[in-house]
Amino acid sequence: MGSSQQAGWCKKPTSPTNARATLEAVRKIVDTIVLLTIAVVTGATGNNRVTVTVGSSSVLTCSPKSNITMVTWKINPKVGGFCTLGYRADQNKTDRTNCSDSINWKLRPDHDPTLEMRQVEIAHEGDYTCEVVATDGNFYKTHHLTVLAPPRLTLYCDDHGVPVCEAAAGKPPAQISWVLESTSIPKEDAHDNGTVTVLSKFTALSTNRTNTTCIVSHPAGNQSKSIACRPSENITCHLCCVIFSLASLLVLLFLLAVFHLYTFCDSRTMRNQ
Repeated sequence: MGSSQQAGWCKKPTSPTNARATLEAVRKIVDTIVLLTIAVVTGATGNNRVTVTVGSSSVLTCSPKSNITMVTWKINPKVGGFCTLGYRADQNKTDRTNCSDSINWKLRPDHDPTLEMRQVEIAHEGDYTCEVVATDGNFYKTHHLTVLAPPRLTLYCDDHGVPVCEAAAGKPPAQISWVLESTSIPKEDAHDNGTVTVLSKFTALSTNRTNTTCIVSHPAGNQSKSIACRPSENITCHLCCVIFSLASLLVLLFLLAVFHLYTFCDSRTMRNQ
């Protein structure tokens, strides 16, 4: 063969950099295919956000599948330890680990793997994952549970006759506003259980406090109260004392002026004589 033909048969070797790039591209494609396959096989249904109020009941559903062989609820609260509820069809047996009595199956797990929580507490907040093993595959469903705590509204007059509004132990923190415009800056006090107490004093420039209304806004529900505050007896007494002192001073000054005038006139009369 000629040199030109030999050149046609000979190819330039692939550089290490190009080979690594090709392998990386292949690896990414394979990883994508594997992830898609896992998603199809497991029947992942994604996540679900659930919001409930303290003291109420909550029902968390699982993937409704027939021919279930095993169901497991894995509960990971923000506060406290991990707990599980399980069911095995081959043994027709249920078990529970570290779960409180308020968390249980709603019905028979072999018919319906739904989870029920009674008298929800703040400590129940967290992630709830249901894993179902059936003849046609494995299925997962996760619930992110958020617990709301409505604040306790208290409206009162302080020692100076100023309206004070308190939204105690709310989760999340409540928002306080006044019907009459106020320049008050609310103060927050956080508690160990995740709730927050918000306090606001009415500090409007107007002195008309015959009917002041406090409005508390919260995701669990809005509340409002009205109150009529009057100056306290201490303030009234203080004002009376100030007025009496000023009046006494004016009377004393008047008497001194009269006395000096009388003395001046009497001295002139004696000189004229």
